[in-house]
Amino acid sequence: MSLPDTASADWIDNRDALQSWLAGIPDDAAIGLDTEFMRRNTFYPQLALLQLGWNGRHALIDPLAFEIGGALQPLLGDGAAVTIMHSASEDLETLSPMLPNGPKILFDTQIAAAFVGMGLGISYRALVAELAGVELDKGETRSDWMQRPLTASQTSYAALDVVYLKTIHEQLSDRLHQRDRSAWHAEDCERLKRRASQRAGDPQPQRAMRGAADWTPPQQALLRRLLLWRDRSARQLDVPRPWLLDDTLALTLAQHPPGSPSELDQRSRGQRALRSAQRSELFDLLVPAVSTEEITATASIPGHPQGEAKKALGAMKDSVDTLAGELDLPPGLLCPRKVLEEYVVTTEWPEFLDGWRRDVLHDRLSNLLPN
Repeated sequence: MSLPDTASADWIDNRDALQSWLAGIPDDAAIGLDTEFMRRNTFYPQLALLQLGWNGRHALIDPLAFEIGGALQPLLGDGAAVTIMHSASEDLETLSPMLPNGPKILFDTQIAAAFVGMGLGISYRALVAELAGVELDKGETRSDWMQRPLTASQTSYAALDVVYLKTIHEQLSDRLHQRDRSAWHAEDCERLKRRASQRAGDPQPQRAMRGAADWTPPQQALLRRLLLWRDRSARQLDVPRPWLLDDTLALTLAQHPPGSPSELDQRSRGQRALRSAQRSELFDLLVPAVSTEEITATASIPGHPQGEAKKALGAMKDSVDTLAGELDLPPGLLCPRKVLEEYVVTTEWPEFLDGWRRDVLHDRLSNLLPN
């Protein structure tokens, strides 16, 4: 598919050209942004292309040719410009070395669409079809964006990812305003930015391992020790976490630590990035007994609701569904089921439900907690 006649895409592979392209953009402009990145063999996503769009102008910026972060920060990171993105979480993570705190003002079109009754997780392609009346080609979805030069099909596909963001932004902004949902949308965009900027990793990664919920506190603490090591090491080596230690092996090692280095070698065969140096580190990590301090610092893993908690979960789910219908919001946007499960088990108000969600949900849900 070729670019629309009204659009042009400038290929930018040096800092002067980028500065020149950005120079005419007002401080308070609404700028479309997208990225193409690769994440097959690395921990960190590799930025391969940055697309910008403003006022009918479109640019494809080559981050493999020069360092682009310094040019973007004044306008997008510090200024009053609105950065329009679709499903921005992975793009924000990819851009975090250049925009550590993300765009100052983010407008995520996928989140906005959910707030105005278009469903949860709608694709950019579907939004363009619905709001711009254009069917986009998706043939380059799994393309190799690190290759140079890019093909004509790749550049066309990449440019089209920002061509329609202005139209989508304008229509969704109007609908948000009509529904009085602009503040809620802005809050969720801020939440998305905060999550993407947390580069230190989850301090309590064991809480995602629901299968270990019935383990003893020392076993859960050892699992946390193991998972924190995996996260640190994967970052240092820039490899995917499962290449170093997959979840299944992490669980079995924490529950039944190896008695010798040779046993660890035997049990950890097939871990692609677990070399001899990492195996030695891992064995030394598993040997010491868990301290009282570690146990105290380890948040317990929430289990699946049982008995009265399970009944309360059903009542909460019904209440969320009812309120979502009244507000014309997807139930999963208002309160995902896994958040309800954690709340009913721990009885601690979930961080996800702070902000506008607390205002509409707290009294409803807290009154349904089991006695």
